[in-house]
Amino acid sequence: MKQDIGYVQSMGGNQTWITEVTLLGFQVSPALELFLFGLFCLFYTLTLLGNGVILGLICLDSRLHTPMYFFLSHLAIVDMSYASNNVPKMLANLVKLKRTISFVPCIMQTFLYLAFAHIECLILVAMSYDRFVAICHPLHYTVIMNWRICTVLASTSWVFSFLLALVHLILILRLPFCGPHEINHFFCEILSVLKLACADTGLNQVVIFAACVFILVGPVCLVLVSYSRILFAILRIQSGEGRRKAFSTCSSHLCVVGLFFGSAIVMYMAPKSRHPEEQQKILSLFYSLFNPLLNPLIYSLRNAEVKGALRRALYKQRHM
Repeated sequence: MKQDIGYVQSMGGNQTWITEVTLLGFQVSPALELFLFGLFCLFYTLTLLGNGVILGLICLDSRLHTPMYFFLSHLAIVDMSYASNNVPKMLANLVKLKRTISFVPCIMQTFLYLAFAHIECLILVAMSYDRFVAICHPLHYTVIMNWRICTVLASTSWVFSFLLALVHLILILRLPFCGPHEINHFFCEILSVLKLACADTGLNQVVIFAACVFILVGPVCLVLVSYSRILFAILRIQSGEGRRKAFSTCSSHLCVVGLFFGSAIVMYMAPKSRHPEEQQKILSLFYSLFNPLLNPLIYSLRNAEVKGALRRALYKQRHM
């Protein structure tokens, strides 16, 4: 047995299997690690606070009980879950000398990371469809985007995303993992985990690429088609106030879509650079921490209805 270095001897002979792995994280000086710990801890707190405020406002303010904010509440839940899956372990490793994680929790982190990423993609598509119907078919909006349709779209996004992540998980678990027992990342990202396998990962790579086409390229095409139609509809609006309101709402959503899909496509579908692992860390950090932090800021700062709901909530609090 070699449990002390993260391996266990298999029953079949000389083959060894990983029981824990080391997350190398950011290989910088101790002083910079402390600075990054403070910075990322602040960002993580703001992420939870910002998305929590958005979620609370949507639940408490009846004026925000509309399909658009229904999907936005799901986005806030996903962003908090997504960040909480990756960031706490990263923060702990920045201040600990032993940066190991048991293999089973590592695989579970990979599974949840994939599931929440897929959900965010599909929720963003549902939000673009909602804006398309609201602007291009305003007279039929309440009929098309009824609560039954919204509930079906949201629940389908969650169920399908977890099933797709489960497919990745099953394909990972069929592989033998015998080393190295180091992951050059700050969490158990799927591409980094596959490098630990001592067997052919070709099938995994094909499924990852196919999932990217379905979850990233397909939704991006749908969003672009929706917003090209929306743009033409906005330009036909006679009222200047109506045009400004439509542009404000849609530009907020487009910012979020561009940030998330752009970083994910570069991460999984763009040609690899000469430093792919460092590139992966930066991009993963972007959509694990920065994107969930920016989403509530984008929607609150550029959305008059959210700002109005926040003002009403603060006013009620002061006069209680």
